[in-house]
Amino acid sequence: MTVLLVLLGGAVGAVLRYVIDQRVQRGHDSAFPWGTLTVNVAGSAVLGLLAGWVLAGGDSSALQALVGTGLCGSLTTFSTFGYETLRLLTERARLYAVANVVITVLAGFGAAGAGLVLGSALWS
Repeated sequence: MTVLLVLLGGAVGAVLRYVIDQRVQRGHDSAFPWGTLTVNVAGSAVLGLLAGWVLAGGDSSALQALVGTGLCGSLTTFSTFGYETLRLLTERARLYAVANVVITVLAGFGAAGAGLVLGSALWS
């Protein structure tokens, strides 16, 4: 059953990642990977929210498999983040590459932390 939940969450997350990335990137006329940044920060926030719920006493391994592993695992993308950062470096867009790393890491941790606090507050 757990494998099916991860599969379902992964399928939804992959489609969401594609749709969100395409729409966000289309709205920006820039080499900066806004779409990947958006999905990574959103996924971090959702995972933080789920962690806050679990820490507040929520106990559902099914929800953790569906949302945490499946949805967030396929919504976020470390490989694309790495690829796009290297692409920016090879295209001599060093400022964008550094900004991509700094913004992604800080915004990802911030979103996860905010989700954790919100989840803990909502379900405490």
